Amino acid sequence: MNIKRALISVSDKRGIVEFSKKLREFNVEIISTGGTAKLLEENDISVKKVSEITGFPEILGGRVKTLHPKIFGAILARFDNKEHLNDLAKNDIMPIDMVVVNLYPFEEVAKRTRNEEKLIENIDIGGVALLRAAAKNYRDVVVISDPDDYGKVIKSLEECGDVPLQKRRIFALKAFYRTMRYDSEIHSVLSELFASGNF
Repeated sequence: MNIKRALISVSDKRGIVEFSKKLREFNVEIISTGGTAKLLEENDISVKKVSEITGFPEILGGRVKTLHPKIFGAILARFDNKEHLNDLAKNDIMPIDMVVVNLYPFEEVAKRTRNEEKLIENIDIGGVALLRAAAKNYRDVVVISDPDDYGKVIKSLEECGDVPLQKRRIFALKAFYRTMRYDSEIHSVLSELFASGNF
């Protein structure tokens, strides 16, 4: 079994309890944040909070949770790079093999309102960074940005104990596509709101 630790932080919680239970059956350690961690704990799923990993609490009302070297180092390290592995060991960082993230629902909020404050508070920062980091390092980290892919991951783990490289590539492409569309939607809505044709 090559997936040993998964970071899960989702806004759309559809299917996440069942998916997490399956991961635990494969002895995958789950790291999570805020509302996701609370939901999993309420469903008797063992979770380690991100703050336990970083030694730093969530701050600014949840604006800063995962942006920390102990998280991003764990995701971006290449397992075939001795220098990377030495850096992990030196800094007491355990690798993360899977990142499961979907983003704050900016698009859904934008369908209902043009209230600037509400829109701004639904712009995801850490989630986008997590997806991009994991997608960049797809050979060593499985990145899941779509709840519809949970079943594919479990099936793959059942069949071979891992997620094959080509599937990892497809999941990475989906994550990059998702973040591209997300930024495009934010740009479009804020351009309309700020009445700017300059960008």
